[in-house]
Formats: sequence, structure tokens, C-alpha cells
Amino acid sequence: MASATPSAAARNPRLAELALALGGFGIGTSEFVIMGLLERVAGDLQVAAADVGYAISSYALGVVVGAPLISALAARVPRRALLIALMLVFAVGNIASALATSFWPFVGLRFLAGLPHGAYFGVAALVAAAAVPIEQRARAVSRVMLGLTSAILVGAPLATWAGQWLGWQSAFLGVGAIALTTAVLIRLWVPSQPHNPDASPRRELSALVKQRVLFTLGVASIGFGGMFAVFSYVVPTLSTQAGMAESVGPWVLAIFGVGTILGNLIGARLADKNLLKAIPRILLWCLLVQGGFFFAADHLISGLLFVGLVGTSMALGPALQTRLMDVAGDAQTMAASMNHAAFNCANALGAWLAAVVIKGGAPWSSSGLVGAVLALGGLLMFFTGRYRERRRATLAVA
Repeated sequence: MASATPSAAARNPRLAELALALGGFGIGTSEFVIMGLLERVAGDLQVAAADVGYAISSYALGVVVGAPLISALAARVPRRALLIALMLVFAVGNIASALATSFWPFVGLRFLAGLPHGAYFGVAALVAAAAVPIEQRARAVSRVMLGLTSAILVGAPLATWAGQWLGWQSAFLGVGAIALTTAVLIRLWVPSQPHNPDASPRRELSALVKQRVLFTLGVASIGFGGMFAVFSYVVPTLSTQAGMAESVGPWVLAIFGVGTILGNLIGARLADKNLLKAIPRILLWCLLVQGGFFFAADHLISGLLFVGLVGTSMALGPALQTRLMDVAGDAQTMAASMNHAAFNCANALGAWLAAVVIKGGAPWSSSGLVGAVLALGGLLMFFTGRYRERRRATLAVA
């Protein structure tokens, strides 16, 4: 195999990780900022605020569709070139979203912006992991994912503030500028990697029939859903049950963002130490803190504390990403990309189940109980997968 082209990143992998994390920061900002600009987008495009939810769903659908499609079609594209192309598509999707003058074209453009999301994070994780010793892979992945968690803490609030003062279009134009900057930095700082001549769409698609890959994606789709069940309704929960003032709302999101950053870093260290013990332990932690939110939400201080603890559920991210690297075989790009598609499925599942329970008459804080049940489901999925894995190994030996 040809050696990578010498670059600054070849001497300092942290520069490559910084460039990749900046792309994650832009993606995270784009995904979450619209939630703070719902009414402004609705007013300008002359629709009801609830209808803007179609744009949010459209973006998530783009992630789910784009991850397997791009991974298969771009199987032979060198990773650095693919990352640059994904950032350019992401930039176009966001800049065009800012220029939309009617609602349904805006919804379609949010779908376009979502297409590169899963493939970008998947390929970025593989590039970062390849640059460090094997026992440090999860930490390298977590440093790339810091861009996403930092977007929750800083990017989305700042873009929301800019959108409120300068118009919602400025938020998406800003994200487009971040994406273009990322493309330049990837070209400068990420080492080039030759394409794999044996790669093919068929080989990448083989990940979707590997039992261990499917069980890991199942853990992500179910076990991660609890965090989103709580996060989606955290502000109205604390406002209704703890009497929280509206002015405290941004601080709630900031506390959650701090929790995601801490969870991301701690989860990576646990995964590098012992991956197969880390995943069930993190899921058990998710079950406890999300279930605890149900009891803590009646008082503001305890409620805010548990908001941060629920944010630490992000520890599951680097652990599952690393697990997929171990079980994907030759279909690394597909498996890594599908991890983020699974997270978006978890987002939709958690928010929907919590809404069903709350609309059924349960208190707002019951989102925490929904989260606990989903974490338990993730645990059962993990242990079922491990049982089947050991059983197949035993039969193979026999």
C-alpha cells in the first residue's frame, strides 16, 4: 500500500482531528439550531411553527438515507477526497437553505444538508482511529465527536442568537462558511490515503447482513433513544413541574451540553480500557440517570443536576463507534456511517415514545422513565448479541 502524503497532520495528528472536529461542529450546529429558530422560520416562510418539524424530520431522513447510499457508492473514493466532497455538499445544502424563499423547497434542502452527515462522521472516525495506536482508538474518535458535543454547548446557542438578531438565514450561512473552512483544513491537515482497490459497493453493503453489526446498530437505535426522550422535552418539563423561569432555558441546554462533553470523553477512556465491559456499564448508567430524572424534575436544582447527568449518556457514542470498527470486517465505512444513522433513529424513537406517554396523561418527567426503558432495551439487545456471538463461536469450534 502506498504511504500517505507527508503533511502537517502526518507529524501532528491533532491538527487532523481539529479539522475533522470542526466539520462535526458545523454539522451539530446545523442539526440543532433550527429548534431555537422554529418561530422565525415559520414566520418568514408563512407556515405554522409546528410545520417546521417537517424540516427537522427531513434532515434526519437525509442522514438515514445518505449514510448507506454514500458509503456504498463512494467505496473506492480516497477518504480525504470523500471528506472534502461531503463538506462541500453540506455547505451547499446549508447555504441554499438560507436562500430558500418558500417552505417546501426549504424542507427539501434540509434533506440535502442531512445526506453527508452519517458518512462524514463515519469516515472521520475511521481516519482519526487509523492515526493512533489501537488502544487509543476510542479517544481519537471522541476527540472528533467533541465537535458535535461542542455544537450542543456553544454552536447551536450562538447560531440561535445570531439568527434572532440577524435573521434565521444568517445561522445557516454561518454553518455553510464553517463547512467550507473545514474542507480547506481537511485538504491541508488530513493526510491523503490511497483508495482500496478491493473496495466495492457490494462489499460495503455486506455490513448490513453481518449479525454483530446489526446488533450493535440495534443497541444504538434503542439504547441511545433515552437521552433524546429526555432532551426533547427537558425545557417544558422543568418549566411545568419545577416552576423554572423562561430565562433559565438556555442554561438548561448549556448544562446538557457540558454533560455530553464529559460523557464523550469518559466513555472513550472506558471503551479503550475494556470495550465489551464499557458498553453494558454505560447503558446501565443511562438507565439510572434517565430514570432518576423522573424523580428529580419536580425541583429545579435536582432537575438541572440530572439534566447534566442525562447528557453524559453521550458516553455510548465513541464506545459503539469503536465496536463497529471491530465487527465490520471489510465494510468499515458502511458500518461506521450507519452508526450515526442509528443515532438519528434513536432520536426519532425516543422523542416519539415520550410524546405518546405524555399525551396519554403522564407527567412531563415520564420522559425519564421512557429513557430508562429504552436503556434497558439497549442492554437486552447487547447481551442477546453477545450470547449469539458466543454460541456461533462454540458451534464453529464444535
